[in-house]
Amino acid sequence: MSLFDQLGSILGQGGSNDAVGAISNLIDQHGGLSGLVQQLQNGGLSEVVSSWVGTGANLPVSADALQQALGSEQIGQIAAKLGLSPDQAAGSLAQLLPQVVDKLTPNGSIEPGGLLEQGLGLLKGKLFG
Repeated sequence: MSLFDQLGSILGQGGSNDAVGAISNLIDQHGGLSGLVQQLQNGGLSEVVSSWVGTGANLPVSADALQQALGSEQIGQIAAKLGLSPDQAAGSLAQLLPQVVDKLTPNGSIEPGGLLEQGLGLLKGKLFG
């Protein structure tokens, strides 16, 4: 199953192909899920992101907080890809990203070399190998 397909199945009816691609690109730009989680934690969302990774309930994140943690440039790139305003893109990410991180960390931790990381590694190898 490709990374794109894996994210699509995680999001189910909740995400379009464009949204799945945007989240896939976001994870890839950070070198994998652990890099994205680290970026969000460094951006002041440590408690929120820890709830997504953990096995308990997911804390919500505001679009503004997500935009601050990721930076306006990344949100702008995602917005352009999705054909949305930056505020709409941040809002969509605020709804979808907690679900994605939660589903990719079913054991409450980010597994090094997990399926997502392996998929990204294979993709990079094929594209840049």
